[in-house]
Amino acid sequence: MKFLLTSAGISNASIEKALLELVGKSANETSVVFVPTAATMVADDKSWLVQNYNDFLRLGFKSFDIVDIAAVPQENWQKRFEVADVLCFGGGDEEFLARTMQSSGVADALPKLLESKVYMGISAGSMVVGGLLSQTLMARLYLEESFEGNETGLGLLDLSILPHLNSDYFAHLRPELIRSLAPRFETAVYALDDQSALKVVDGNIEVITEGEFLKIEK
Repeated sequence: MKFLLTSAGISNASIEKALLELVGKSANETSVVFVPTAATMVADDKSWLVQNYNDFLRLGFKSFDIVDIAAVPQENWQKRFEVADVLCFGGGDEEFLARTMQSSGVADALPKLLESKVYMGISAGSMVVGGLLSQTLMARLYLEESFEGNETGLGLLDLSILPHLNSDYFAHLRPELIRSLAPRFETAVYALDDQSALKVVDGNIEVITEGEFLKIEK
């Protein structure tokens, strides 16, 4: 399986190159499905979501479909996923996204789909692939957010991702705090800034970055 797990999408040339390498085709030969479901639960300005869309559009992909898996039945999203080369799950509420991926049937379908497609994540879409940290830990790291449940993630990879390292918005997500909480982590944790991503091919992990990242071993 192939993954490109980003903090902020196609934010630089290195991440763009990594995506196209995973697909094995040029942008104008590549079809993308973007899943904005996580964003529908977040009540804030959505300029960041528009920026994610624009980052795809400026590269001239063959097609760019948008599918809210919370709004359409499985027979609808399944057909659209099957004709895409890239399945991109966007940012927002990672707990809601994880629940919806399970209840919609997406989580069960992904292993088969990812035999031939690339999974791309942005923020929440990256977080759900592995394990989500506990509600208590997330509340320490992302004080600006609220956490209602304790979803575990999909477990497709044995790691956890913390997006938006050193972000102006998430003022507490800094290396010092992350390191102080490390003894409570149950998996390897990658904290990625908005210029960083993980490229994963059949379990082999490569960090793609034009910024900063932090890895905490298990």
